Amino acid sequence: MRRARAFLVVALVALAGCTAGGGSSQEPKPQTATDRTPVTITFWHGFSAPREKRVFAKVIDQFHQSHPWITVKVVGNINDDKIVSSIHGGNPPDVAQSFTTDNVGKFCSSGAWVDLNPYIKQDGTDVNAIPAAAQAYTQYKGNRCALPQLADAYGLYYNTELLAKAGFKSPPKTLSELTEMAKRLTQRNSDGSIKVAGLVPYWGFYENVPAHLAPAWGAQWFSPDGKSNLSRDPRWAQMLRWQKSLIDFYGYDKITRFVAGAGDEFSSSQVFETGKMAMALDGEWRVAFLADEHPELKYATAPFPAADDQSGQSGAGFISGNIIGIPKGAKHPAAAWQLVKYLAFDTSALVTLSNELRNVPTTTAALQSPQIKPDPNFKTFLDIFANPKSAAVPVNPAGSVNQDLFQTFAEKYQAGKVADLETGLKALDRQIDNQIAQDTGGGAP
Repeated sequence: MRRARAFLVVALVALAGCTAGGGSSQEPKPQTATDRTPVTITFWHGFSAPREKRVFAKVIDQFHQSHPWITVKVVGNINDDKIVSSIHGGNPPDVAQSFTTDNVGKFCSSGAWVDLNPYIKQDGTDVNAIPAAAQAYTQYKGNRCALPQLADAYGLYYNTELLAKAGFKSPPKTLSELTEMAKRLTQRNSDGSIKVAGLVPYWGFYENVPAHLAPAWGAQWFSPDGKSNLSRDPRWAQMLRWQKSLIDFYGYDKITRFVAGAGDEFSSSQVFETGKMAMALDGEWRVAFLADEHPELKYATAPFPAADDQSGQSGAGFISGNIIGIPKGAKHPAAAWQLVKYLAFDTSALVTLSNELRNVPTTTAALQSPQIKPDPNFKTFLDIFANPKSAAVPVNPAGSVNQDLFQTFAEKYQAGKVADLETGLKALDRQIDNQIAQDTGGGAP
């Protein structure tokens, strides 16, 4: 499910307060009774593989059986750019699914996706059926313009054979244990280059971005007053120093060469899958990849270790996921809400999608359903998603700008190009605050 982020700030700002090319500029009003007049609605989603499309077709058929007056035309391989362009052009789908939570703040604050609260209130829908973290990343300042629909959770994959050969009987539970194991599991060639990496912490490699590691420290992106918090929360500096210490252990030039020669992340040559990396931070989808591409690999999964002084973060991890909503200008909003509600809350639908796609279902009932295919490696990620300390990046109206700027800074730091970390983080906070103010007309997250 993981895809590249869409950068839509300019386009979404242009949507705020404007009519979508002939569509109504007013939010559609829920109906007091379900209208069963036959109607055809359009549903756009981002899944593109034939197998993925077949799974969605199965679930949509189930929806039609329970809602026979609603026919759904399904279109796959859609990204956020296409969704926003359709709203601009006055011909949006009735229901849209996005692969990224980063645009929720813009979708909600600009009115690009309509507020679902009136529909939720009308039907008495219990949003608390969704874990708190997923509730948080699908709304902005009380405007719930989206609901979650499948999710990603991040944890630790480890090669059980390599660990056993190095004398380890269990996965690391703290960062100090992880660091020691990473060093002992690393194998070098005669010239000092890396043959097998214990763990590759290199920023920008596979899933290694600051957001995915932050829950191990419980680091907070924003202060209570809505300002960037990277210099004021000491846990960010702790994270960066820990990562840099491992980079220095490998040698920056050597780890850079290892990364450059690694196989593509979404291919059978991915280095954890081929046994060239003993441990890896990755999402739940890797379970399905391994079953398809390297069923011979002996591995297991666990939550990513927490910082030694942050034991309360044990079992938690980074989470993100799909979002689903009704775009501004949708022609059949009442019928669209029926599909949104079904895909977000129906246990059978979520279990079917989770079993077939191997993504995390996004309601407590679905997480606990006995119909979820048993797999101890996949269950790790169900538990991480349900953990109350697991976290997503807080929704803000400027999208991913804070993450992108931090990523650039972190890459410079790991390369030894930041002279003073604290001073650099303070300057980064100012840059992020200024950029968010510029992108949002002065508004704070």
